[in-house]
Amino acid sequence: MTTTPAPVRADTHPLTSLVDLTALQQVLRALKLGGMLDTLDARLAQAHAGDLGHLDFLQVLCQDEISRRDTNALAKRMHRARFENSQATFEGFDFAASPKLPAAQIRDLMALRWLHAGESVILFGPVGTGKTHVAQAMGHLAVRHGAEVRFFKTSRILADLAGGHADRTWHKRLRQLSGPAVLILDDFAMRELTPAQADDLYELIGERAGHSMILTSNRAPVDWYPLFPNPVVAESLLDRLINTSHQVFMNGPSFRPNKRPGRVASTDKPDTH
Repeated sequence: MTTTPAPVRADTHPLTSLVDLTALQQVLRALKLGGMLDTLDARLAQAHAGDLGHLDFLQVLCQDEISRRDTNALAKRMHRARFENSQATFEGFDFAASPKLPAAQIRDLMALRWLHAGESVILFGPVGTGKTHVAQAMGHLAVRHGAEVRFFKTSRILADLAGGHADRTWHKRLRQLSGPAVLILDDFAMRELTPAQADDLYELIGERAGHSMILTSNRAPVDWYPLFPNPVVAESLLDRLINTSHQVFMNGPSFRPNKRPGRVASTDKPDTH
């Protein structure tokens, strides 16, 4: 004899009638599935409206969780990168500000082929031409593609390693600097190095063999050699670094006068004189 199934109330969807909602929320919390928990009510409403079937409901909830985890992971990588300016991205960079800027070369580097090949990038040129902005923008792109990035002023790196000699944590600090996929050294080769600083840079560059670096400098790479007290160390270190790097000459007028407090924004091209 065939039995007729009990009717489902009109205001109750099968997905919510099969399980107690409070119990489901507790399970999601226990499993640390916050992405599902955050969107559960909205997804249940879609299911109740007939927009989602059983498998669709489960799939979109899983995708909500993946999206939440990806967003949290990105935020954590951005925090660990320690960018000087979190707004320094390519979206906020004015490629048309100066006709002397190598826009085509910079855009080519935005493809991140250098990162996947373990190569480095050297941005050099006059003060205020956007070297630090472009370096951080490349770092932002790398972070968005899942890479670990660290940004430091070169003087800070040297001071940190010097502190490691003093408290016997030098090897630990060196390992921390050698791990990230991209290490950005801002204001490289600003002044002459002491023998200890040159040795620390030599070890750092050696430890990062096969890992990418981005360097910014007001000096051309050929002018870095005299800054090292030991010509042999300079030749070994810089030969290894320069010959595995893409060199970008950031030429043109300084952006900084345009950012002077009280200056009225202008649509005119920057003065190149």
